[in-house]
Amino acid sequence: MTGKVDYFDRIRVGKKRKEERPTQTGCEWPGCTAAGAYRAPKGGRAEGQYHSFCLDHVKEYNRTYNYFAGMDDGAIAGFQKSAATGHRPTWKLGENSWAEFNGGKLRSSAFRRAARDPFEILGASGAAAEQPRKRMVKSLERKALDTLGLDDTATADQIKTQYKQLVKRFHPDANGGSRSMEDRFREIIQAYDLLRAAGYC
Repeated sequence: MTGKVDYFDRIRVGKKRKEERPTQTGCEWPGCTAAGAYRAPKGGRAEGQYHSFCLDHVKEYNRTYNYFAGMDDGAIAGFQKSAATGHRPTWKLGENSWAEFNGGKLRSSAFRRAARDPFEILGASGAAAEQPRKRMVKSLERKALDTLGLDDTATADQIKTQYKQLVKRFHPDANGGSRSMEDRFREIIQAYDLLRAAGYC
């Protein structure tokens, strides 16, 4: 290689566009003859447009500037509501949003039937929907049900009925104060308390 090669010289970079600023004019304040070296926004209905004022009058203009000047109460309220979300579009969630965008009609069950739902998240159909969901029984709950002489399919009414019968049968007063019956009586009460705390009855 001969000579010095600067690879950065080969990269062409476009010239930066200078911000177009208006040529300096006189102050736009009525009766002022000073130079208008300072810009001030014209307002909400004239985005990107500016007045040219001198220093004293730009300060005066900024003190009295009102973005909402010329807007009625409804327009101001709409702007404030839109400002809460950064002026981005929003929509409701859930069934109401579906109704809002479909002429007030709620989503029908036909939509659920048409949707592919292998895990039945939208709800089971047919005979499966009529069958109650089986509760998962923990080991302590199963042991408590065994203590009461019941299985995991027992309803709340069955548990209460069985508990009352066993309490009457194994109460120490009904068995002459027997120690063995007292221990069994205590187990029945503890089992029932556990099932009640777990929401079985």
